[in-house]
Amino acid sequence: MVDADTIREIRQSVAALCAGFPGEYWRALDREKAYPAAFVKAMTEGGFLGVLVPEDYGGSGQGITVAANILEEVHAQGCNAAALHAQMYTMGTLLRHGSEAQKTLWLPKIASGETRLQAFGVTEPTAGTDTTSIRTFAEKRGETYLINGQKVWTSRAEHSDLMILLARTTAKDKVERKRDGLSVFLVDMKAALGNGLSIKPIRAMLNHATTEVFFDNLEIPADSLIGEEGKGFGYILDGMNAERILIAAECIGDAAWFTKTATRYANERVVFGRPIGQNQGVQFPIARAYAAAEAAKLMVYRAAERFDRGEACGPEANMAKLLASEASWQAADTCLQTHGGFGFAEEYDVERKFRETRLYQVAPISTNLILAYLSEHVLGMPRSY
Repeated sequence: MVDADTIREIRQSVAALCAGFPGEYWRALDREKAYPAAFVKAMTEGGFLGVLVPEDYGGSGQGITVAANILEEVHAQGCNAAALHAQMYTMGTLLRHGSEAQKTLWLPKIASGETRLQAFGVTEPTAGTDTTSIRTFAEKRGETYLINGQKVWTSRAEHSDLMILLARTTAKDKVERKRDGLSVFLVDMKAALGNGLSIKPIRAMLNHATTEVFFDNLEIPADSLIGEEGKGFGYILDGMNAERILIAAECIGDAAWFTKTATRYANERVVFGRPIGQNQGVQFPIARAYAAAEAAKLMVYRAAERFDRGEACGPEANMAKLLASEASWQAADTCLQTHGGFGFAEEYDVERKFRETRLYQVAPISTNLILAYLSEHVLGMPRSY
């Protein structure tokens, strides 16, 4: 475990870096739906994207707790880590289940920034969050796999060199358990693009660089397989728990930004001859949002600690994501309400952050699916779907 002083120093470094990317930077990108390449480059050069890569491969060798603190601070400073966070939460799949050859080839390049691992190909149009019902199929042919299918909401595909891809290698009707027959591949996207891989951007409510990805007889080497064939669902779950913890940390950062911004405005804005923050009708919602975020933060770092110790953390990761995303949305709504009409003005950054944090009621897993998971797997109630 990393001591508190080290965490404080890391967060101070992140805050100093983020100071070079103020609201104007993000607003300009938002208007053009452009990728924050300069921010990603700065975070890479600062060593923050290699934080989970072991030292033997050129990284910092830290755990999810440190990564969560980095992403929380990015969001607390008014920036957005959506352009780079996948490199952290997909890392576990490669680290825990990749071959030594795969790790030796790619991890040093990822740590240095030469190669980006930012694309996570799981969700499909017909399956949604029913991951075991995906249709993308990888057929083994000698020393290669032939891949056909489609992914959707694959963010950063246009800005990534590698993709962690989940595909069926055995048809769903040929396996005993529906989670069987799924395999994970590490796809070299630069080699695949135009050779069976195509990417179509999706215009969305927020600037998330998200896409559809199509596989049309894409041929990849057999050694692209991560781990054992047919056991990929379990490997992906590792990444999903990490994803939920790290997204939850971002939500805590968002909540901190909204609360700080609302408080500052409430103290400065004078109506009827007094600061609006003097009114309990303004004070109390901000105070409630602050309390909710502080409580959620405890669960986020409890889940991160369990993950770093190698302990089962499915319930904790899901509760962290549930509580943090709800806290950030509560803080966002309060901040917008505090600003009144000015909250809708681009220059205040509230409306941008409002849109960004709303996503996490839906992704990477919806609130209702988390509640269903807790009901069945933690509380022991009958499966509802």
